Amino acid sequence: MRIRIVDAFTDRPFAGNPAGVLLLDSGPFPDDAWLQQVAAEVNLSETAFAHPLPPGGDADWALRWFTPTAEVSMCGHATLATAHVLHATGAATGTVRFSALCGILTATTQGSGDAFTLDFPTAPLTAVPVPDGVAEALGAEVLSAHDTGPHIGDLLVELTDERTVRALTPDFAGLVAHSERGIIATAAAEDPSRGYDFVSRGFFPRVGIDEDPVTGSAHTALAPFWSPRLGRDELTGLQASARSGLVVTSLRGDRTLLTGGAVTVIDGELLA
Repeated sequence: MRIRIVDAFTDRPFAGNPAGVLLLDSGPFPDDAWLQQVAAEVNLSETAFAHPLPPGGDADWALRWFTPTAEVSMCGHATLATAHVLHATGAATGTVRFSALCGILTATTQGSGDAFTLDFPTAPLTAVPVPDGVAEALGAEVLSAHDTGPHIGDLLVELTDERTVRALTPDFAGLVAHSERGIIATAAAEDPSRGYDFVSRGFFPRVGIDEDPVTGSAHTALAPFWSPRLGRDELTGLQASARSGLVVTSLRGDRTLLTGGAVTVIDGELLA
Protein backbone atom coordinates (compact mmCIF):
# COMPACT_ATOMS: atom_id res chain seq x y z
CA MET A 1 0.00 0.00 0.00
CA ARG A 2 1.38 3.39 -0.99
CA ILE A 3 1.91 5.97 1.73
CA ARG A 4 2.90 9.55 1.11
CA ILE A 5 4.08 12.40 3.31
CA VAL A 6 2.88 15.78 2.09
CA ASP A 7 3.87 19.18 3.46
CA ALA A 8 0.70 21.31 3.51
CA PHE A 9 0.13 25.07 3.66
CA THR A 10 3.51 25.70 2.10
CA ASP A 11 5.06 25.92 -1.37
CA ARG A 12 8.37 24.27 -0.45
CA PRO A 13 9.53 21.03 1.19
CA PHE A 14 10.29 20.84 4.92
CA ALA A 15 7.94 23.67 5.83
CA GLY A 16 4.22 23.88 6.59
CA ASN A 17 2.56 20.89 8.25
CA PRO A 18 3.44 17.34 7.16
CA ALA A 19 0.62 14.80 6.88
CA GLY A 20 0.57 11.12 6.09
CA VAL A 21 -1.84 10.16 3.28
CA LEU A 22 -3.07 6.65 2.46
CA LEU A 23 -5.50 6.07 -0.41
CA LEU A 24 -7.42 2.87 0.29
CA ASP A 25 -9.45 0.59 -1.94
CA SER A 26 -13.21 1.04 -2.17
CA GLY A 27 -15.31 -0.47 0.58
CA PRO A 28 -15.40 0.15 4.32
CA PHE A 29 -12.45 1.51 6.25
CA PRO A 30 -10.10 -1.02 7.83
CA ASP A 31 -10.38 -1.71 11.54
CA ASP A 32 -10.01 1.40 13.71
CA ALA A 33 -7.20 -0.20 15.69
CA TRP A 34 -5.15 -0.65 12.51
CA LEU A 35 -5.79 2.93 11.40
CA GLN A 36 -4.61 4.17 14.80
CA GLN A 37 -1.52 1.96 14.70
CA VAL A 38 -0.55 3.33 11.28
CA ALA A 39 -1.02 6.91 12.49
CA ALA A 40 1.10 6.17 15.56
CA GLU A 41 3.82 4.69 13.34
CA VAL A 42 3.77 7.70 10.99
CA ASN A 43 3.88 9.89 14.12
CA LEU A 44 2.86 13.14 12.45
CA SER A 45 0.18 15.47 13.76
CA GLU A 46 -2.34 13.76 11.44
CA THR A 47 -2.47 10.86 9.03
CA ALA A 48 -5.36 10.84 6.54
CA PHE A 49 -7.10 7.73 5.24
CA ALA A 50 -9.43 7.99 2.24
CA HIS A 51 -11.37 5.53 0.10
CA PRO A 52 -13.52 6.15 -2.99
CA LEU A 53 -17.29 6.22 -2.69
CA PRO A 54 -19.83 4.98 -5.26
CA PRO A 55 -20.69 7.56 -7.95
CA GLY A 56 -23.86 9.62 -7.70
CA GLY A 57 -23.67 10.48 -3.99
CA ASP A 58 -22.93 13.68 -2.10
CA ALA A 59 -19.19 12.93 -1.88
CA ASP A 60 -16.46 11.29 -3.95
CA TRP A 61 -14.22 10.04 -1.13
CA ALA A 62 -14.68 9.09 2.51
CA LEU A 63 -12.01 10.69 4.70
CA ARG A 64 -10.80 10.16 8.26
CA TRP A 65 -7.90 11.67 10.22
CA PHE A 66 -5.89 10.28 13.13
CA THR A 67 -3.25 11.84 15.35
CA PRO A 68 -0.71 9.43 16.89
CA THR A 69 -3.16 8.91 19.78
CA ALA A 70 -6.72 9.72 18.64
CA GLU A 71 -9.15 10.26 15.78
CA VAL A 72 -10.18 13.90 15.17
CA SER A 73 -13.39 15.21 13.64
CA MET A 74 -11.84 17.96 11.50
CA CYS A 75 -8.41 18.50 9.98
CA GLY A 76 -7.47 21.07 7.36
CA HIS A 77 -3.87 20.33 6.45
CA ALA A 78 -4.38 16.58 5.99
CA THR A 79 -7.44 17.27 3.81
CA LEU A 80 -5.33 19.56 1.65
CA ALA A 81 -2.61 16.89 1.54
CA THR A 82 -5.13 14.23 0.49
CA ALA A 83 -6.52 16.40 -2.30
CA HIS A 84 -2.96 17.05 -3.48
CA VAL A 85 -2.23 13.30 -3.65
CA LEU A 86 -5.52 12.58 -5.47
CA HIS A 87 -4.66 15.11 -8.15
CA ALA A 88 -1.00 14.13 -8.36
CA THR A 89 -1.93 10.48 -8.94
CA GLY A 90 -4.74 11.23 -11.41
CA ALA A 91 -7.37 9.82 -9.05
CA ALA A 92 -9.25 13.13 -9.12
CA THR A 93 -9.50 16.34 -11.10
CA GLY A 94 -11.11 19.68 -10.33
CA THR A 95 -13.19 19.76 -7.16
CA VAL A 96 -13.05 16.79 -4.80
CA ARG A 97 -15.88 16.19 -2.32
CA PHE A 98 -15.04 14.44 0.95
CA SER A 99 -17.42 12.84 3.44
CA ALA A 100 -15.97 13.31 6.94
CA LEU A 101 -17.11 13.33 10.56
CA CYS A 102 -17.73 17.08 10.33
CA GLY A 103 -19.82 16.83 7.14
CA ILE A 104 -19.15 17.32 3.44
CA LEU A 105 -15.90 19.15 2.68
CA THR A 106 -14.59 20.19 -0.73
CA ALA A 107 -11.13 20.89 -2.14
CA THR A 108 -10.75 22.82 -5.38
CA THR A 109 -7.63 23.52 -7.40
CA GLN A 110 -6.79 25.37 -10.55
CA GLY A 111 -4.05 24.17 -12.87
CA SER A 112 -1.21 22.03 -11.50
CA GLY A 113 -2.73 20.98 -8.18
CA ASP A 114 -0.02 22.63 -6.09
CA ALA A 115 -2.53 24.90 -4.29
CA PHE A 116 -6.04 24.14 -3.09
CA THR A 117 -9.02 25.96 -1.62
CA LEU A 118 -10.85 24.00 1.07
CA ASP A 119 -14.51 24.70 1.91
CA PHE A 120 -15.03 24.04 5.64
CA PRO A 121 -17.74 24.92 8.17
CA THR A 122 -17.11 28.15 10.04
CA ALA A 123 -16.53 27.63 13.76
CA PRO A 124 -19.30 29.18 15.90
CA LEU A 125 -17.35 31.39 18.30
CA THR A 126 -18.69 32.03 21.79
CA ALA A 127 -16.94 34.44 24.15
CA VAL A 128 -16.19 32.78 27.49
CA PRO A 129 -14.37 33.85 30.67
CA VAL A 130 -10.67 33.12 30.56
CA PRO A 131 -10.39 29.78 32.37
CA ASP A 132 -8.31 29.73 35.54
CA GLY A 133 -4.84 28.47 34.78
CA VAL A 134 -4.73 29.17 31.04
CA ALA A 135 -2.63 32.34 31.29
CA GLU A 136 -0.28 30.62 33.71
CA ALA A 137 0.09 27.57 31.45
CA LEU A 138 0.76 29.77 28.43
CA GLY A 139 3.00 32.13 30.38
CA ALA A 140 1.31 35.22 28.91
CA GLU A 141 -1.54 37.64 29.53
CA VAL A 142 -4.79 36.58 27.85
CA LEU A 143 -7.02 39.40 26.58
CA SER A 144 -10.04 37.27 25.66
CA ALA A 145 -11.13 33.66 25.25
CA HIS A 146 -13.61 32.01 22.87
CA ASP A 147 -15.09 28.55 22.61
CA THR A 148 -14.91 27.30 19.01
CA GLY A 149 -17.78 24.81 19.01
CA PRO A 150 -18.01 21.05 18.67
CA HIS A 151 -16.24 20.38 15.37
CA ILE A 152 -12.78 21.54 16.42
CA GLY A 153 -13.26 21.81 20.18
CA ASP A 154 -10.51 24.37 20.78
CA LEU A 155 -10.18 27.35 23.09
CA LEU A 156 -9.17 30.43 21.07
CA VAL A 157 -7.26 32.98 23.15
CA GLU A 158 -6.20 36.47 22.10
CA LEU A 159 -2.82 37.68 23.33
CA THR A 160 -1.41 41.18 23.46
CA ASP A 161 0.80 41.17 20.37
CA GLU A 162 2.66 39.12 17.77
CA ARG A 163 5.89 39.03 19.75
CA THR A 164 4.12 37.45 22.70
CA VAL A 165 2.60 34.72 20.49
CA ARG A 166 5.98 33.95 18.94
CA ALA A 167 7.74 33.81 22.33
CA LEU A 168 5.34 31.37 24.02
CA THR A 169 6.89 28.39 25.81
CA PRO A 170 3.78 26.74 27.27
CA ASP A 171 3.44 24.26 30.09
CA PHE A 172 1.79 21.61 27.92
CA ALA A 173 0.62 19.50 30.85
CA GLY A 174 -1.06 22.59 32.25
CA LEU A 175 -3.00 23.15 29.00
CA VAL A 176 -4.54 19.68 28.80
CA ALA A 177 -7.53 20.42 31.04
CA HIS A 178 -8.67 23.57 29.29
CA SER A 179 -10.25 22.39 26.02
CA GLU A 180 -11.62 19.35 24.25
CA ARG A 181 -8.81 19.40 21.66
CA GLY A 182 -6.36 22.27 22.20
CA ILE A 183 -5.50 25.95 22.57
CA ILE A 184 -5.16 28.42 19.70
CA ALA A 185 -3.18 31.54 20.65
CA THR A 186 -3.44 34.53 18.32
CA ALA A 187 -2.64 38.23 17.91
CA ALA A 188 -2.77 40.82 15.15
CA ALA A 189 0.24 41.08 12.86
CA GLU A 190 2.79 43.62 13.99
CA ASP A 191 3.47 44.68 10.39
CA PRO A 192 0.82 43.58 7.81
CA SER A 193 3.13 44.67 4.98
CA ARG A 194 5.03 41.43 5.60
CA GLY A 195 2.18 39.56 3.90
CA TYR A 196 -0.02 38.34 6.76
CA ASP A 197 -2.76 39.91 8.87
CA PHE A 198 -2.61 37.85 12.07
CA VAL A 199 -0.42 35.23 13.71
CA SER A 200 -1.32 32.11 15.63
CA ARG A 201 0.12 29.03 17.28
CA GLY A 202 -1.73 25.82 18.12
CA PHE A 203 -1.10 23.55 21.10
CA PHE A 204 -2.85 20.16 21.28
CA PRO A 205 -1.24 18.00 24.00
CA ARG A 206 -4.57 16.37 24.78
CA VAL A 207 -4.48 14.54 21.41
CA GLY A 208 -0.76 13.85 21.45
CA ILE A 209 0.54 16.99 19.69
CA ASP A 210 2.34 19.53 21.85
CA GLU A 211 2.48 22.07 19.00
CA ASP A 212 0.96 21.67 15.55
CA PRO A 213 3.02 23.31 12.78
CA VAL A 214 0.07 24.71 10.76
CA THR A 215 -3.53 24.01 11.78
CA GLY A 216 -5.99 24.51 8.93
CA SER A 217 -9.06 23.74 11.05
CA ALA A 218 -8.07 26.40 13.59
CA HIS A 219 -8.42 28.98 10.83
CA THR A 220 -12.16 28.25 10.64
CA ALA A 221 -12.21 29.98 14.05
CA LEU A 222 -9.47 32.53 13.36
CA ALA A 223 -11.28 33.82 10.26
CA PRO A 224 -14.53 34.78 12.06
CA PHE A 225 -12.48 36.16 14.95
CA TRP A 226 -10.26 38.47 12.89
CA SER A 227 -12.42 39.40 9.88
CA PRO A 228 -14.85 41.62 11.86
CA ARG A 229 -11.94 43.21 13.73
CA LEU A 230 -9.90 43.94 10.61
CA GLY A 231 -12.88 44.81 8.40
CA ARG A 232 -12.14 42.32 5.59
CA ASP A 233 -13.54 38.92 4.69
CA GLU A 234 -10.29 37.81 3.07
CA LEU A 235 -7.20 37.58 5.27
CA THR A 236 -3.89 35.76 5.47
CA GLY A 237 -2.81 34.06 8.67
CA LEU A 238 0.72 33.04 9.59
CA GLN A 239 1.04 30.11 11.97
CA ALA A 240 4.31 31.00 13.63
CA SER A 241 5.63 27.54 14.49
CA ALA A 242 9.20 26.45 13.84
CA ARG A 243 8.15 25.16 10.39
CA SER A 244 5.70 28.03 9.73
CA GLY A 245 2.99 28.27 7.09
CA LEU A 246 0.46 30.61 5.52
CA VAL A 247 -3.31 30.06 5.34
CA VAL A 248 -5.43 32.40 3.22
CA THR A 249 -8.92 32.64 4.72
CA SER A 250 -12.13 33.82 3.12
CA LEU A 251 -15.15 34.15 5.40
CA ARG A 252 -18.44 33.17 3.70
CA GLY A 253 -20.99 33.16 6.51
CA ASP A 254 -21.32 29.64 7.84
CA ARG A 255 -18.50 28.44 5.57
CA THR A 256 -14.83 29.41 5.56
CA LEU A 257 -12.51 28.94 2.60
CA LEU A 258 -8.90 27.99 3.38
CA THR A 259 -6.28 28.24 0.63
CA GLY A 260 -2.72 26.95 0.67
CA GLY A 261 -0.07 25.00 -1.18
CA ALA A 262 1.18 21.44 -0.82
CA VAL A 263 4.34 19.52 -1.70
CA THR A 264 4.89 15.74 -1.62
CA VAL A 265 8.20 14.96 0.11
CA ILE A 266 8.05 11.16 0.62
CA ASP A 267 6.40 8.49 -1.53
CA GLY A 268 6.82 4.95 -0.19
CA GLU A 269 5.29 1.58 0.60
CA LEU A 270 3.49 0.54 3.77
CA LEU A 271 4.32 -3.14 4.31
CA ALA A 272 2.30 -3.96 7.43
